[in-house]
Amino acid sequence: MNDGLNVAIIGAGIGGLAAALALRARGMQVTVFEDAESPREAGAGISIPPNAATLLKRTGLRGTIEKITTTSQGLTLRTSRGELVSGPPASSTMQSYQIHRLDLLNMLLDVMREAVRFGHRCISVNEKNIGARLTFANGAICNADVVIGADGIHSIVQREIGLTSSPTSEGIVAYRGLVHSSRLSRATELRGLNMWMGDGRSFICFPVSQGRLINVVAFVPSSRDMEETWFGPGDVEALAGEYKGWDAPVPDIIAALDQTFRWGIYDRPPLPYWSKGCVTLLGDAAHPMVPHFGQGAGQAIEDGFALAVLLERARRDEIPSRLETYQNLRLERTSRVQVASRLAGRFYRSASESASERAEKLGEWMSAAAWIFPYDAEKAAAALLNSAS
Repeated sequence: MNDGLNVAIIGAGIGGLAAALALRARGMQVTVFEDAESPREAGAGISIPPNAATLLKRTGLRGTIEKITTTSQGLTLRTSRGELVSGPPASSTMQSYQIHRLDLLNMLLDVMREAVRFGHRCISVNEKNIGARLTFANGAICNADVVIGADGIHSIVQREIGLTSSPTSEGIVAYRGLVHSSRLSRATELRGLNMWMGDGRSFICFPVSQGRLINVVAFVPSSRDMEETWFGPGDVEALAGEYKGWDAPVPDIIAALDQTFRWGIYDRPPLPYWSKGCVTLLGDAAHPMVPHFGQGAGQAIEDGFALAVLLERARRDEIPSRLETYQNLRLERTSRVQVASRLAGRFYRSASESASERAEKLGEWMSAAAWIFPYDAEKAAAALLNSAS
């Protein structure tokens, strides 16, 4: 047994906190270090796909998850003119959820709060003969058996193990916003995930916070370089101009926005490796992906739960090989999901306005991506570990 490996996680986002939850459940001592001085008070809606929801429910959080999420009612697709596109029905066996990002973070923090150290900006990670030493901007130093970089697309831990990534703009900017349901006459019609698709643009909305809010995401073309942040201020009037003439609910929803935030969408190729010695990466630090398939949080959650399985009974001298196993398992899958996400965006913004043509292409694409949802990251990790023993 590992007699309680000491694990340090850099980053208290969804991936870092989910990993902490999974690792602690398997007997490890976990500390999460977060740059911010306190929990972030901004956010937007996200999806928890079936492959991630299954894992979270195993931790005993099923009741809490179902209280703070909106159960998906399936996907409704329309062209920009409002024509319905035949899509897949909601699955009763593979349930997905929509949730406000802050609600999910607060749920995870409620469980892991005593393990989180805010105001700790990591500035270096130095490997030792066994384990690693972390240094923080506030002067703190921490020794750990395992270090996990869950610190996002601008990851310090990624840099510390010798990696750099080269982002390529999709030529797309995304606008995000939240609308109070009480301000929309059509709010009751917006159950589940709703998407309108048009040439070069797509528009998505879904309820969060038990239906009190409608989350809005709009993707429009742009030739300008945009910062990769969710919090860049956007212009509601400019956004409305991008969707002039679209199906009536779209301009109505935009008109109900008080404010919007925008960020540039950038793609990155898979990294050549994630792990070095006792240090590894997860989530956006390892495999940032464009958001068109709603798998960013899902893949980060999978990372943490797979890693917990692989480290559960590891001796300290086995950590490098276990992290390499984790890297090999997850790099292959997340690289495929990156491709599926990229293709989804191209499909949503394709030039065809025919509902029948879009339905045909959707069926082909969904069939090709059907392998994503039933995947069980814990079982996959356990099977790989057993096959190697």
